[in-house]
Amino acid sequence: MNQTQEQPPSPGHAFDDYVPSDYAPDLYRSSAVAEGIDRFDDLNEEGVRRFHEQGYLVVGHAFSDAETRAALEGLIDLIDGKNPDFRGLQFEASVRDLLPTLSREQKPDVVRKLIRFVGYDARLDALAEHPKLLNALARLMGEPPALFANQAMLKPPRIGREKPWHQDHAYFNLPMGTCIISAWVALDEATPDNGCMHVIPGTHRDGPVVHFRRRDWQICDTQVATGRIVAVPLTPGGCLLWHGLLHHGSPATRSPKRRRALQLHYVPASAGRISPEERLAVFGGEGKGMTC
Repeated sequence: MNQTQEQPPSPGHAFDDYVPSDYAPDLYRSSAVAEGIDRFDDLNEEGVRRFHEQGYLVVGHAFSDAETRAALEGLIDLIDGKNPDFRGLQFEASVRDLLPTLSREQKPDVVRKLIRFVGYDARLDALAEHPKLLNALARLMGEPPALFANQAMLKPPRIGREKPWHQDHAYFNLPMGTCIISAWVALDEATPDNGCMHVIPGTHRDGPVVHFRRRDWQICDTQVATGRIVAVPLTPGGCLLWHGLLHHGSPATRSPKRRRALQLHYVPASAGRISPEERLAVFGGEGKGMTC
């Protein structure tokens, strides 16, 4: 697999500076729960067709218990500083002033995300390069995949942040029409109560949507098709694949249960690049006389 990661390295650690705020109670109210296949080996032509129709694919037992535990241990070791070369930690903004006072045991539960972790722990690399995942991606894309970006998205107990509705392509300097596929791998049980992913089937076929800087870089709440939301609960080792234009997001959570997940973004190995200005000309709302 080619690796063409293009996320800038983080200087030691950073803080997620978006300020949480309230949103409408129905913004993540699901009308259905996603169904899918059990393992990557079960992907057939009907599954490929459904992915392109619905914009997502659930693989309930994508990775073994041992692979999932190993990846989680690798993630914890990076948070714990066991690889001094890794400098991609991002903490919740709410603990900016408290961080120096927190113990080693407390710090993992205030981490918002890890950015660009592939290449810093062999156990995490093994999931990103898993042959069965790459084979499924190749079938969905029609050509070999290349890893473009990667993050670990964490919702700590009781302070898990919302990730508002968005399209992944809005974040990436890739030509319109590129088949971006994101793989979201659950390391803990992900439920509606602790902030599992939510998707709106078929929205990838509607094309790019203008994004605004509100609670995050996001689709305007008024443009979210709230009557069509599907929740995607997963057990550890489960995987959700989705198209780069699919509308997706996850709610804030006050659950005492952690929700940790890996997020891996792949593109066809032949994919080109565009400038940030070209991307924002499509996805950016500022300067277009549009409001949210």
